[in-house]
Amino acid sequence: MKEILVLYYSHTGAVREMARLVARGVEGVAGCAARVRAVPRVSAAGRAAAAPAPEVDAPLAELRDLEECIGVAVGSPTRFGNMAAPMKYFWDGTGELWHKGSLAGKPAAVFTSTATLHGGQETTLLSMMLPLMHHGMVMVGLPYTEPDLDTTASGGTPYGASHHAGAAGGQPVTEHERRLCIALGRRLAEVALKLSL
Repeated sequence: MKEILVLYYSHTGAVREMARLVARGVEGVAGCAARVRAVPRVSAAGRAAAAPAPEVDAPLAELRDLEECIGVAVGSPTRFGNMAAPMKYFWDGTGELWHKGSLAGKPAAVFTSTATLHGGQETTLLSMMLPLMHHGMVMVGLPYTEPDLDTTASGGTPYGASHHAGAAGGQPVTEHERRLCIALGRRLAEVALKLSL
């Protein structure tokens, strides 16, 4: 069984729910299993990890998770059109893997949740791609062969799965968003298996 890392940071729980759905898509592909890991909050000083967010119910990620898995899905809420600081902090600590080329050639996908419908879903997804591309990873998005991309009135982009959580963060993941998260996980796992041959 080959594993796909589903790596996330969640503040209100929406990205955590999306991570579970992406993992469900991964596990729908024969021969693949999802390894779900979270990143902790970052202290105000930005130097040390603070206590994990109360909604974290997955083990915290370690660099070896990236090395041991054949692909990675990365999820973060949007912060001013960018990934949240805890996820950025995690990737800033992967220089050793970059130096060794440990992630080069592995596929990666991204997903996000925003407070407003036009609050930076696509820029956040693109910002998460940057460190992955510097690692030499192969980006996997959602093609328009996914019918939900044409019919969604909430989240969903060709760059990755997205969710509109509302200003208070309480809007549930819609059916379109759910299906797109599952489709992203499935597509990532299928590509990862092909690339790992």
